[in-house]
Amino acid sequence: MNAQTASYQVVVIGGGPAGLAAAIEAAQNGIDKVLIIERDRELGGILQQCVHNGFGLHIFKEELTGPEYAERFIKECLGLNIECMLNSMVLNITPDKHLKVLNPEHGYLDIQAQTIVLAMGCRERTRGAINIPGTRPAGIFTAGAAQRFVNIENYMVGKKTLILGSGDIGLIMARRITLEGGQVPAVVEIMPYSCGLTRNVVQCLNDFDIPLLLSHTVVDIKGKDRIQGVTIAAVDENRQVVPGTEKHIKCDSMLLSVGLIPENELSSQCGIELDRVTCGPMVSESMETSISGVFACGNVVHVHDLVDYVTEEARKAGKGAARYVQRKSVVSTRRIIATAGRGIRYLVPQQISYDGTEDLEFFMRVDNVYPSASFVVDLDGAEIQRRKKNHLTPGEMTRIKVKKNMLLDTEHSKLSISLQG
Repeated sequence: MNAQTASYQVVVIGGGPAGLAAAIEAAQNGIDKVLIIERDRELGGILQQCVHNGFGLHIFKEELTGPEYAERFIKECLGLNIECMLNSMVLNITPDKHLKVLNPEHGYLDIQAQTIVLAMGCRERTRGAINIPGTRPAGIFTAGAAQRFVNIENYMVGKKTLILGSGDIGLIMARRITLEGGQVPAVVEIMPYSCGLTRNVVQCLNDFDIPLLLSHTVVDIKGKDRIQGVTIAAVDENRQVVPGTEKHIKCDSMLLSVGLIPENELSSQCGIELDRVTCGPMVSESMETSISGVFACGNVVHVHDLVDYVTEEARKAGKGAARYVQRKSVVSTRRIIATAGRGIRYLVPQQISYDGTEDLEFFMRVDNVYPSASFVVDLDGAEIQRRKKNHLTPGEMTRIKVKKNMLLDTEHSKLSISLQG
């Protein structure tokens, strides 16, 4: 098959909040030929179906809905004459940064990029990923799919909807379904704590008297053509069902909010090194992956709570991509490997080519609920920084800044962050 060819300085894969912010940052740092490739029919990504407010508090210092937040970046993007290719699917990325793309208007394209920014976002875990027993009737949706049906397609998913999992989308959909006249008998969570933001538990469940059943799970699904109900049961500290605690709940639909997975088929395909915990690319402080000139940002790296943090991270990737094109990247002989210590599930970035010019910022999640604990930063086994925080939970991402003057001038270093107390 013959392919049309084109070349760009920076190609961004994904037109959601991460892709938009990265493209804008690259353009504002002197890059003329920037292309965004988006597989959907419009820019904005998942934000277009998030009609609730709470976005933009960090970036714009005001509360916006998802579409409002996206619109500000879309307008800025178009104002900078950044090219956007919609309804387009990237099939393959080669090591020399050729992208094989399918587009309904132009057909099969071969695009050569000087640098690439991966911003494909994440996808939801499905029923198959958690192995719920029972029949396979209609009426079972992922929370994100249900959100699109209700907010964009204008379809209600059911009249009485049970929600399995307490991720943020599930919590928000519990409120949305209630506001649309539906009933949510319960949100069922297998962990002993909520996996979403505390504010969403308060605003979406407590304010609407929707019960959150912690340490519970669905053990059976009833119904032939349409779901008619589920059986839930309590679980112990090992997540094993406690006999005798089974309870049947009638419902005509069920939403699954049981976790998100970075969309990394392209990353794996082109040989980028992935983090075994986040399932996203391992990145440096400039968001560069293990392949030189390929950057990644947003939920494709690790799942974020707030879109504002996605934007901040994407700006680093966009700036890094611009510096790479302009040959301004600092090639340092120093290489600091960052690892997660006790109480920390993962760290991003995982490695630093440090030139000592800026403070370092790490994103992380803890592995349990801690009423109070201190983050301890060690460099080559010596403590260089300590910071106390209250009420830590796995459902809320944490950021820690490490001061540049705290880093030792060694050739090769190992940095770790752990919890104490």
